[in-house]
Amino acid sequence: MNAIKETHFNLPGQTNYYKGKVRDVYTIDNKYLAMVVTDRISAFDVVLPEPIPYKGQVLNQIAARFLEATADIVPNWVISVPDPSVTIGRICEPFKVEMVIRGYLAGHAWREYSAGKRQVCGESLPEGLKENDILPEPIITPTTKASVGHDEDISKAEILKQNIVSADDYAKLEVYTKALFKRGTEIAAKQGLILVDTKYEFGKVGDVIYLIDEIHTPDSSRYFYKGGYEERQQKGEAQKQLSKEFVRKWLIENGFQGKDGQVVPVMTADIVKSISERYIELYEQIIGEKFEKPDNENVLNRVESGIKLALSSL
Repeated sequence: MNAIKETHFNLPGQTNYYKGKVRDVYTIDNKYLAMVVTDRISAFDVVLPEPIPYKGQVLNQIAARFLEATADIVPNWVISVPDPSVTIGRICEPFKVEMVIRGYLAGHAWREYSAGKRQVCGESLPEGLKENDILPEPIITPTTKASVGHDEDISKAEILKQNIVSADDYAKLEVYTKALFKRGTEIAAKQGLILVDTKYEFGKVGDVIYLIDEIHTPDSSRYFYKGGYEERQQKGEAQKQLSKEFVRKWLIENGFQGKDGQVVPVMTADIVKSISERYIELYEQIIGEKFEKPDNENVLNRVESGIKLALSSL
């Protein structure tokens, strides 16, 4: 199968290796990270058993494009992208919160709202909203960054009270988050899409804040198609969307939400293919270019060679 499920490279200067849910991260000389975005897929904080061909490439290439397109707003961690599935960048000390920003009432926020809650992470929501309605203005709904288990909703007040992030730094993170979301919204609109909600992660080197990880990908963001949005809202129909939510919905329909005792449904070849096609569709929609599948005769050799070549020039 032309998918990267996991990697076990031995790279020059390698000082650490970390296997995340969907990324294999190599630390080089304790200064750089070589991040392989694999084709593993997670939902409800569980890594699903089958990798999704080209998913890692889609995520890595979209993130690279958006990081480049927002570098004037906030500096980011990227040094080079030596392979479609790899990014090499500087090591930053990550903030222990993820900055989630929402322009529409969808996903987790809608699930909370429909359960009767009118506050999400300390942000008040008006009465009378329907699923996928536009919010009066975008709201920031942070989560704690859990190394194990589920990320948890947290309010700005609680972040400051617990001193998870200093008041000074948090004020900057809010400014960056709003500016990045505005830029992402503008770029999406040009491609006939609506950026519904997304999350950003930040880190620090010395006193400088950097944007880290990936941005505006289908793993970290939700997109609706702009065409027909209003009509579907008026009729109370589901929005046509490009995000990982369709994977979550498929799991929920098949009795899985990551709860104890639940078993991941069988991922048939057809399901895997359809998920892969949805990721490629999002790439082509958001980037506005045809997705190029690389020569995959030996994908792991290609990735390893690309990393080693890039490291030799650092």
